[in-house]
Amino acid sequence: MITKILRSIISIIKFILSIIIILIVGIILVQRFSNNNISVAGFRIFTVVTESMVPKYEVGDVLLVRQTEPTDIKVEDDVTYMGKIGAFADKIVTHQVIKIESGEDGKLKFHTKGIANDAEDPLVSEEQIYGVVQAKLKILTYLNGIINNMYGMYFLIIIPLAIIIFTEFRSFKEESKYIDDEEDDEEDDNSEENDEYEEIKDKEKKIDKKAKKRKEKRAKRRRRYY
Repeated sequence: MITKILRSIISIIKFILSIIIILIVGIILVQRFSNNNISVAGFRIFTVVTESMVPKYEVGDVLLVRQTEPTDIKVEDDVTYMGKIGAFADKIVTHQVIKIESGEDGKLKFHTKGIANDAEDPLVSEEQIYGVVQAKLKILTYLNGIINNMYGMYFLIIIPLAIIIFTEFRSFKEESKYIDDEEDDEEDDNSEENDEYEEIKDKEKKIDKKAKKRKEKRAKRRRRYY
């Protein structure tokens, strides 16, 4: 009984770990191949590719960015936006807000700059902003580094995941076989019980027949006597 419970707990843990790994890898791949055009509940993840925010963010760090109303953005917030001018055109940038002003159209304009940069970025409009950085995701940063390395991806993600899936499948088959064996045992037990029941009934019938014959013999003797 205890062994069965432990096996069930281990299977549940392995299943949960498998789901977590699949979700994490899936999030990274979806964000990468969708060019961050897909958000989940207003959240996106971005990977740092330059040293403009060192030492706060290193190259390869994965950042969690939440979609934020422009009016809620404050000076010193780190924002991620799509560049439109000069060397920033069509590039996703994560820099710190150093100043906020209101344009002639009533919309906000943001002055941003990389911590490690000397020069300020071209002026950023509120339409360009994806959101504000909420956190640096250490686990995803580590996994992202592995995924970017062909050997790391193969030996630390694909093979372990394949092993987990294989062991889960084998465990499932063994448990199914165990359940089938238990059902067969129950059927055998029931069959044995039925056989025993039939034997008892046969014995009772034989006893009844013998008793009946005795009664008949006694009745014949009495008739002869009379």
